[in-house]
Formats: sequence, structure tokens, C-alpha cells
Amino acid sequence: MQIQDLPYPDPGVPDARSGPRFLWWLFRNQLSGQLKSLAWGLLHFASVAALPFCVGVAVQAVVDRSGGRLALAGGLLALACVGNAVGDTFLHRTAVTNWITAAARVQQLLARKAAQLGSALTRRVAAGEVVAVSTGDVEKIGWFVEAWSRFTAALATTVLVCAALLVYQPALGVVVAVGLPVLALAVLPLLPRATRRADVQREKAGRATELASDTVAGLRVLRGIGGEELFLDRYRRASQEVRHAAVRSARMWSLISAIQVLLPGLLLIAVVWYGVHLARQGRITVGELVTVYSSVMVLTYPLRHFEEIAMAYSFSRPSARRAAGVLALERATDTAGSRVAGLPSGDLYDPDTGLLANAGLFTAVVCGDPDAAGRLAERLGGHPSQEGTSVLLGGVPLDELPLECARTAVLVQDKDPVLLSGSLRELLDVPASGAVEPRAALAAAQCDDVLAALVQGSVDAADPMDARITERGRSLSGGQRQRLALARSLITDPEVLVLDEPTSAVDSHTEARIAQGVRELRAGRTTVVFTSSPLLLDRADRVVFLHDGKVAATGTHRELVHTEPRYRAVVTRETDEEVALTGSVALKDVLHELQEIEEKA
Repeated sequence: MQIQDLPYPDPGVPDARSGPRFLWWLFRNQLSGQLKSLAWGLLHFASVAALPFCVGVAVQAVVDRSGGRLALAGGLLALACVGNAVGDTFLHRTAVTNWITAAARVQQLLARKAAQLGSALTRRVAAGEVVAVSTGDVEKIGWFVEAWSRFTAALATTVLVCAALLVYQPALGVVVAVGLPVLALAVLPLLPRATRRADVQREKAGRATELASDTVAGLRVLRGIGGEELFLDRYRRASQEVRHAAVRSARMWSLISAIQVLLPGLLLIAVVWYGVHLARQGRITVGELVTVYSSVMVLTYPLRHFEEIAMAYSFSRPSARRAAGVLALERATDTAGSRVAGLPSGDLYDPDTGLLANAGLFTAVVCGDPDAAGRLAERLGGHPSQEGTSVLLGGVPLDELPLECARTAVLVQDKDPVLLSGSLRELLDVPASGAVEPRAALAAAQCDDVLAALVQGSVDAADPMDARITERGRSLSGGQRQRLALARSLITDPEVLVLDEPTSAVDSHTEARIAQGVRELRAGRTTVVFTSSPLLLDRADRVVFLHDGKVAATGTHRELVHTEPRYRAVVTRETDEEVALTGSVALKDVLHELQEIEEKA
């Protein structure tokens, strides 16, 4: 796979049982790229390792006054330099290719998993964690793949050089062959501690990222209640914790780096001291001593890749663990055995709650628990976050449909829909039946003032459809964002449309017009709205009241208001606790007034 061939047609099925298994799965899927890196890396490192031999031959030729051998040494030196340049260039190219393609594979896997889980993802994994995995963790995983590309070549070169030195000069070769493994393994006892400190740093960084994400998402609310300084102090403390953890981690890595510098120096001293001793005894020549000494010096270059792979693994292991944790999440229902062809139609029925949404009708659902309403909306869409009996559409279980078919048949707009940045035309460019024009959907969602605001805030946008929307629609109010999201959902024109509190941030006058517009535009199509707004409930063909997770009553809004006290309490925002509290406060006031009268008397 080359960079120009991205994205992958199919990123594959990852082994998400653990972080190391996930890294190994990535390596197996990058095998061809790793072999290319190994080949070019061997050329590069072997050329570097050949330089001391060329220098040793040249020195000995000068000592022996041999012009022929000196010319041979020069030719070998030139050949080694060419191999070094070519190998280094293509090693870097293939290693970076491995990095980018591995990161792209992980990002595609995460994007596919997010699409499969939908809103259930953020219910099971914190939003900040998802952001951290999709950005920083992907980069660290790619770094490990790229570092491994060079490490394998460095390891093979080190083994080959040690073997060559044993053959070339056994006396000094034994010293080098014993000393190099010690250099490579000396830092291993420090790696667990360094890894733990790196884990703590990334954990604290993830918390800070999550706090920052939540703060930015709720900035408008924070400004309304004057809570900016409170959250700023929290983020400042979290940031300082990240800094302290980073300093502790850097200290350990600096110690490892110092050891990597100290031990090669000690090995060089040992080689020179022992080599001089052998040269005085006449057991080796000056050229051989120079060759062995230069080889040890050059080997410090591939040895640095041992430290890099240790750092890359310690940083990527927790990142891979988090990525594997997200990729291991599954839908509560399994569609692997899907056997239904085509899109079903008919009544939408949930056996768990007894909720029935008749085909072609506007059904409103009243549920006192907003979280339970959100979970039920997910269930109606065929992608629940919890196990349970499948919802039926026209008698067909939704979990027997492929995910794409289930979402085509039933579209769920959750309570907090996301608006991506771009033009309004791009926002409304969604898969649709073509029966609903964007203008009609915008009109039904009462978006006239939203279009005017977008045109006013955009430069050179005479057509409202070309107006720009900022990231997540932050320049718009909550009600304006809700209406644009509603228009987007109406354009898709699904068989069943499920709306979770679509007008919670809209004023009552606009809400009444939206209710009428949606009813008219969705005539003959099944629409389910989770709401407690009397304006929407009054426009519904049928109202279903849920209590303790079961259908407690059905009828029209006006009928239920008069016949069902629990329904009336939810719709009018009066709970039993509030009534009791009001009564106790009134009693206390009466007793206090009686006490004051007695004191005056």
C-alpha cells in the first residue's frame, strides 16, 4: 500500500483483544512495507558499518606503502558512501510510508467503529477519550510502526557486524560481541518504570483533553452562569498535573539516554586499551585496531534505534490499548446472521416497552426520564447500547437487518445533533429519497431567520445555501442548530423518523409552527417524537406515555391530560416531590406567622 492509494478499500478486522495484539496485527498487515524497509535499512546500515573496514584498509595500506590497496580502499569507501545515501533515502521513504499507512488504517478502523456504534459510542467511552485516541494515540501507534521499520534493520546489522568482527579479529571481536548485548540490554530494567511514568502522563493528558473538550462544548452555558473561571482553574490544575508528569517521565528517559551514551564510551575505552595491548604484543596490526575501533564507534548509530524502539513501544502500548478498547466495542445486537433482504415497512414496535408507532402516523412519546428516552430512541433505530429484545419494523426484527439497511429504514436524530463545518449546501447534502427538497425541509423547520443569520455572517454568500457554518455551528444559537439539524433529517425522508427532543431550545411560537410544518411534510410517513412539549403533543396523531420503562397509557394529548395524572404531571413539569415540597414550605410559613402572632400577644 502506497500513500497515493489511501484510503484502504477495507482496513480489515483488527485483533482488539489487547494493545500488543493490536500492534502485532498492524505489523502483519504492514508486512510488505516492513520487508521493504528491512531491505533498504540493511543497505543503509551495512554501508555505514563498512566505512570502518574501508578506513582500516586505507590506514594499513599507508603503513605498508601499498598504492594498490589504497586505491582499492578508496573505491570501497566511495561504494559504501553511495550505498549509505541510497539506503538512507529509501529507508526514510518506506518507514514514513509505513507510519502514514498504519495511522490511516487505524483512523479508518476508528471511523468505521464510530459509524457502527453511532451515539452509543460516547455513552460507553468518554468524548475526550475518543478525541485522544483519534488524534494523539493514532500518531504514537504510527510512530512505533515506523520505528520498527528501522529497528529490524539496525538489529540485523548489529548481529552481522559482531559476527564479522569475530571472524576478522577474534581477540577484539569477543570484547565487542560481549559488550554490545550489554549495551542493548542495560536499560531494560529502567523501561518498566519509564513506561509507568509515560502511562501516568498520558492518562493525565487524556483527562485534560476531556476537560478541555467538555469546557469548549459547554462554553455558551458557562458564560451564562459565570463559570468560566471555575473551569479555567480546573483546566489549569489539570495542565499542571500533565506538566509534572511529563517532567518525571522526561527525567527517566534522560537517564536512559545518559546510560546509552556512557556505556558505549566505556566499551570504546575497553576496546582501545585492549587493542593497544594486543598491538604492542604484535597480535594485531594498526589497521585492524583502527577497523575495530571505528566499527564500535559506528555501531553506536544503530544502537540508538534500540532506545528509540523502546521509547516508541512504551508510548504506543497504552495508545494501542486505548484504540483496541474502542475497536473492541460491539453493537448490543449482532447482525452477522442477517437474513432479511430489502427494506421492511409497517408499524414500529418495541416489545420491551410495548411502544407501538403506527405506520404513517405522527406519534409522540412522553417519558419522564430523558436518559431513558435517549436509550429508547437508539433502540428504535436498531443500534441499542444495551442488550434487549429487537425492535420490529413491519414484523421484521431490526437486528436481522444489516446496519446500513436498518439506518436507511429508521433514522434517529439524537438530542444533541452535530453540525459539521462547511457550507449549508454541504450540510444538507445527505443520502435522501429525493422526495423532499431542501427548501421545503428548511421551511418546515422554520429556518428563515437561521438562513438570514448565516448570510449576514458570511462573506460573498448571496445564496443562503453557500453560507458557511462554523465548526459544530458554534456561531449559531442552540435553537438555530436544532432547526438546521431537523431540516437535515427531514431531507433524508426515511421510512421512519425518530426525533429526540427536536425543539427543546426553541421558543414556543416557533415550536408551534415547527410542529405543524413537520406534521404536514411527513404526512403518510411514520414519525416518532420524544418530547414533553404540549405544543408538539397537541399536533400528534397519537401520544404514548411511558412510566418505569413500560407503556402506561395511549391516546391524544387532550385525553391523557384529563385521564392520566402521571402524564399530566410530566407534561406540566409538576412532580410529586415538588408538590410535597411546596406543601411543606407553605406549612412552615403558616407556623412561623402563628408564632409571630403569639409573641406579639
